[in-house]
Amino acid sequence: MAALKTLFKQTVIYGLATVLPRMLSFLLVPLYTTKGVLSSVAEYGQVNVIFSWFVLFNVVLAYGMETAFFRYYNKEQNKDSVVGTSTISLVISSFGFFILALLFQSQIAEFIDINVKYINLVIWILLLDALVIIPFAWLRATQKPMRYAVIKILNVAVNLGLNLFFLLALKDLATDDNIFETIYKPNFEISYIFIANLIASALTLLLMASFYVKVKFTFDKQLWKHMMRYAYPVLIAGVAFSINETFDRILLKELLPENIAETQIGMYSACYKLALFMTLFATAYRLGIEPFFFSHANSENPQKNYARILEFFVAVGSVIFLTVVVFADFIKPFIVRSEDYWEAMWVVPIILLANFCLGIYHNLSVWYKITDRTKFGAYISAIGAIITLAINILFIKAFSYKASAIATLAAYAVMMVLSYYYGRKYYPIPYNIKKIALYLFVSVMFSFISFYQFRDYNVIGISLLIVFLGIVSYSEKTIIKQFLKR
Repeated sequence: MAALKTLFKQTVIYGLATVLPRMLSFLLVPLYTTKGVLSSVAEYGQVNVIFSWFVLFNVVLAYGMETAFFRYYNKEQNKDSVVGTSTISLVISSFGFFILALLFQSQIAEFIDINVKYINLVIWILLLDALVIIPFAWLRATQKPMRYAVIKILNVAVNLGLNLFFLLALKDLATDDNIFETIYKPNFEISYIFIANLIASALTLLLMASFYVKVKFTFDKQLWKHMMRYAYPVLIAGVAFSINETFDRILLKELLPENIAETQIGMYSACYKLALFMTLFATAYRLGIEPFFFSHANSENPQKNYARILEFFVAVGSVIFLTVVVFADFIKPFIVRSEDYWEAMWVVPIILLANFCLGIYHNLSVWYKITDRTKFGAYISAIGAIITLAINILFIKAFSYKASAIATLAAYAVMMVLSYYYGRKYYPIPYNIKKIALYLFVSVMFSFISFYQFRDYNVIGISLLIVFLGIVSYSEKTIIKQFLKR
């Protein structure tokens, strides 16, 4: 119980560091989807295509070094060497990318069909974000979640504030015949979005600058080789994950007719955001459990704690999943403001369930991380990416974004099952499969009945939610009482 209590505290703090900033940034969705802020649904689609490439390059620039840092920080006696080696590695690679990207920005813009002005801003943002990867990992590894939380929250608060200022207060300025027209057109609103992001990233690096003053810049070549050997499968898994998460927008742009592609992407991306409630929970939980997994790997009977952690995750996740589905139509006007986007609401339960499966997968992935079999993470994620690409390529032309949603669910569900299957062989953990399967089956069944069969009858959806809450409360009454007492 003490281990679960520690995890719960860390998850709450990291949850604040993740949930509150993302809830602040979540406010950008109603801002962007309010009529008159962006010129069209297609413009919002264009923003999401750029961010899709952004996610992919973020993963490449991190190249698994964050996960390798956690592993070797808890494994090696000389922790200063781990910090110094990983920091030097990321600094050199980040500036190397920065120089090359600036030199070839025109060619990059032409290749991915994005205005070079946006590419220039994105290159700067990618550099700044890469330089804080190890400093943030160091805060988590050294149990400094409050500082981590404050800086993360401040980053997104600044980003949000600047978006509001640029898109509302300064919008008229960009339409006048002046310097702003020259700098920011075409689509000055998109430029404003990335300028806000750039300023927020610069501030974050400034706040983390003390790390670079304190760190001992010692480079251990042998240690670096071990870390890279551990990290490269994580990189492959990360690239595959970014394909699963965002590459569907890029494929929608490439495979749909040009006159409707960005509009379809805009609708899909806006309604996709309603799955953020599950994403926030899963992300906060992952940030809490990743250091926990490594630090407790050598404790007495860690498998028992890992099993209970997954049970807790599935119980809470099932409640979140069903709750959001039941109240999706009530929530949507507050988040996706314009009815022009609501056509894509069909994808909401599918994407919620997909992200739930992804959260379970992250919990199950403990076995290959603590046994140094990260290559399995790469294999499993690669299979997920292949499924994503195959379903999208085969069915986008016929089913548009519905194919993308189903592809995401199929990929994450297969990854979840594969991780469980191989985990039983290499690092058996006594998961309570019957209880987990019960929560999953009932919450999915109730969600689909509520949304796809009785969407206009709120009383049915709410009744199903109450029944499910009763099932979970009864099954988890012991652990609920213990948490409440503590």
